Amino acid sequence: MNGATFFSDMLQAITDRGRRVLSLSPRDGAARIGMGAVEAACETLLSSRGEASGMALAKDILDRWEHFDQAQRRDFMMMLLLRFGPDAERLERAIDAYRAERTPRALLELHTAAEPRRQELIRRLNLAPKGISILVRMRETLLSLKAEEPELAAVDADFAHLFTSWFNRGFLMLLPISWSTPADILEKVIRYEAVHHIDGWDELRRRLKPEDRRCFAFFHPQLVDEPLIFVEVALMKEIPTNIADVLREDRAPLPAQEATIAVFYSISNCQAGLRGVSFGNFLIKQVVEDLRRELPKLTVFVTLSPVPGFADWLSRERRAEASEVLGAEERERLEALDDPEWAGKQDVAAHLKPVMTALAARYFLRARTAKGKVVDPVARFHLGNGARLERINFLADRSPRAMRQAHGLMVNYLYKLEDIEANHEAFAARGEVVAAQPIRRLAPAGRTARSPMSGTPAGEGPAGERIRTKSSKEFSQ
Repeated sequence: MNGATFFSDMLQAITDRGRRVLSLSPRDGAARIGMGAVEAACETLLSSRGEASGMALAKDILDRWEHFDQAQRRDFMMMLLLRFGPDAERLERAIDAYRAERTPRALLELHTAAEPRRQELIRRLNLAPKGISILVRMRETLLSLKAEEPELAAVDADFAHLFTSWFNRGFLMLLPISWSTPADILEKVIRYEAVHHIDGWDELRRRLKPEDRRCFAFFHPQLVDEPLIFVEVALMKEIPTNIADVLREDRAPLPAQEATIAVFYSISNCQAGLRGVSFGNFLIKQVVEDLRRELPKLTVFVTLSPVPGFADWLSRERRAEASEVLGAEERERLEALDDPEWAGKQDVAAHLKPVMTALAARYFLRARTAKGKVVDPVARFHLGNGARLERINFLADRSPRAMRQAHGLMVNYLYKLEDIEANHEAFAARGEVVAAQPIRRLAPAGRTARSPMSGTPAGEGPAGERIRTKSSKEFSQ
């Protein structure tokens, strides 16, 4: 029996004793209790001092949640919003006390009084056996409800605040996933793969079993059979320009000791309820360190990444009456994209390649959201981690999703270890996109057109910062 199983069984035993104390039946159904009774149970849990009774109450509330329909789940979240916010009277007193005398003690009381009571309620719900797993799924529901009930953002902020602490990097375990990993976890790798679909066990074997393939995942001690995020790695001698070179069935495996390049070709977040809780940056950096220890010949760490926002951005530019990104000649060439079969026509693809790669460079280096951020979410992730935008790969992924999202475009981000910190600082603090010189030449800094997405001059970053690039001796466009 492993430690996690022993701990879970111990919690269950304590909970069962608490149920006997409270005379709770595990067969009580959600249909037999109204939201008022659930609110009363939550109040009792907040005032409870007994460990066993508190765990039993927490489990009872979470059991009821699991049986709620969508309407009841919305009512529960609204109850958390309206009935379990800060203690208004205590907060008013704390504000008055701090205004009268701004001491550390008064500030502490103000801080404590301002915390919504639902934060402590969520903490206590987490005491139940498998509580954290249910709470993650609970937030997944909350995120879907928030789209229709924007005021629930306050409840979501409390979940996100607590999850950021509970899923701190210090609590996570980085574990390799191989063909010998238990089947229940391998099934989840197939299910959660978010970038390149895994079509069954045979394809999963091709991604995990050869000696030139690696997979790593973060796990939480209380979710031992649930990966939080995983990355798939190909060990190669050349940086791939298309995903077919990585995934084709007839490739000859490379002896791992001969590899010089590690390619991160798929990173998948597994738990929708942990959206916004960032640990992907820690994953890549830890995997790099582990691979360097195992295979000292690895000197290049690079991604082959999708560009999920490119097609939508280009479509908006094409629809704009006066796009300052597209000229008349570019508009004319792009009409070929309206043919669903364009990628299979060699002459059409060759005609489109120069304009598409140039527009992609502008998309990465110039386009900004209304808040001044880089438009592409994958680019924000890797650039924020300190990577360099290295190469744009035309028609690198011809799967239906990639064609729909990016017209088949993929890019390489280079993780050059000695530059990661400087690149991260440039992007995080000044909004600078660090890119290889061949990409920089595709989007000259002198171009001053404005993007309709943000009003930012196309030759500048947010607030007018210039875009910094580094020369690339390793690769060419």
